Amino acid sequence: MSDNTQPEEDDDDLAAAWGAALEEQGAGNAEDIAAQWAALVDEDDGENENNGRGADRVLNQEEIDNLLGFNIDETLSGNESGIRALINSAMVSYERLPMLEIVFDRLVRLTTTSLRNFTSDNVEVSLDSINSVRFGDYLNSIPLPAILGVFKANEWDGFGLVTVESSLIYSVIDVLLGGGRGSSTIRVEGRPYTTIESNLVRQMIEIILADAEHAFEPLSPVKLPLERLETNPRFAAISRPANAAILVELRIDMEDRGGKVEILLPYATLEPIRELLLQMFMGEKLGRDSIWEEHLASEVYSSEVNVDAVLYESQISLRRVMGFEVGQTLVFDVGPKDPIAIKSGGIPLTEGVPGSVGSNVSVEISRRLRQPKMTLAAFEKSMRSDEEHT
Repeated sequence: MSDNTQPEEDDDDLAAAWGAALEEQGAGNAEDIAAQWAALVDEDDGENENNGRGADRVLNQEEIDNLLGFNIDETLSGNESGIRALINSAMVSYERLPMLEIVFDRLVRLTTTSLRNFTSDNVEVSLDSINSVRFGDYLNSIPLPAILGVFKANEWDGFGLVTVESSLIYSVIDVLLGGGRGSSTIRVEGRPYTTIESNLVRQMIEIILADAEHAFEPLSPVKLPLERLETNPRFAAISRPANAAILVELRIDMEDRGGKVEILLPYATLEPIRELLLQMFMGEKLGRDSIWEEHLASEVYSSEVNVDAVLYESQISLRRVMGFEVGQTLVFDVGPKDPIAIKSGGIPLTEGVPGSVGSNVSVEISRRLRQPKMTLAAFEKSMRSDEEHT
């Protein structure tokens, strides 16, 4: 009964306090009375919350958006949070490719030297990150204006994308056309890039792609010719928006100027060399050790094998064998020119012709060794199928 009467007593206390406030104020300002009433209600809510009987707090729209991760600014910048981050992380699975990190680390060293020769300036190239993104999300996140270079991987039968942001474009143009070192780059808004600017950026992209060819050469030789330049991301669609891709961010600094170059490779483009990119180090045989193979081959070559020369084989009864006597002549159903079977451990290897060398009986090999039916490739295939079944 005490739980049911508790709210009624609280309401009576509020009503009494309200009546006292009316008597004190009389014909006072209604806004002051309402403020006092709100203060009394807040005090009552605070007491009820302390007693464990507080009302549920209602979230506003901004708090709901932050909880769910629906923030446009964070989405464009790539800093997602909340439920959206969980969904996207589950949908875009990043497969770690150890060899790809080594290739782009080599690309950084090659590009640093090439761009120093190209600009005659102190250029530093660094690898910012290697991430997995959706192609459509990446196109929507490109800050404009920018120049996008579409290139083709001939040997892999795929395409890739090189994006040069505007700050790097104007920095390279400023350096190549004799701009001062201390002057800041001036970006002219609202106009397309001129032919001279596009040609200079094209040369820089071709240099980066040539270095990428040298970086991939120890792993898989490939040619990466530049197909075209685009300034609108919609015209640089090389894959479906939902397809996953590898995004590599390179930072190029020229003293107090510079910017970013982003290289995007769809997973479909890298699929032909996926097994090579999964290696932990260059030249890994993925389970096969060449040193052990050479050692095994040398040991097999130097080993000794007992070989039997079988003149004649026939099945006879045990009664006849028990009837053999000393000096009895056994007649074989073969002639002196018939071939002799060469066996090892009961397995036929080849055939030969009988002869003699001095006082010793010899056999001349007359046929090539019989190849085993089980090849190394068939053996490895059977082993893989057994592992899959287990």
